[in-house]
Amino acid sequence: MPELIKKPSVIKAEGNKPKVIEEYIGRVNSSTEKVSIARMKSPAGWTEPPQQPEFDEYTFVLKGMLMVTTAEGTVDVHEGEVIIVHSGEQVQYSTPLEEGAEYIAVCLPAFSPDTVHRKE
Repeated sequence: MPELIKKPSVIKAEGNKPKVIEEYIGRVNSSTEKVSIARMKSPAGWTEPPQQPEFDEYTFVLKGMLMVTTAEGTVDVHEGEVIIVHSGEQVQYSTPLEEGAEYIAVCLPAFSPDTVHRKE
């Protein structure tokens, strides 16, 4: 039987400024371990610590621009664009522009604080 999810759970975000994470599907909101789907709203100047997750992350930018920094360099992901960061890659996300960013993040398997491996 289909399962309707009417609202997300708001998850505490890491970083230097408040960021909104609305998890629709994942370990918290739907007890799903295979995949997580969340809408993110990051303010201007937000940045999070570098991480080296044990999951693939597919990010679709809805508004603004998301800066993605890896060992290979920096990629600016603009509205309507998608970036894939593969499991095991070191990555740091930020929103340096005045408008911040709104984006959808899909993680396979689902995001977990135990498998994101944030750097101090």
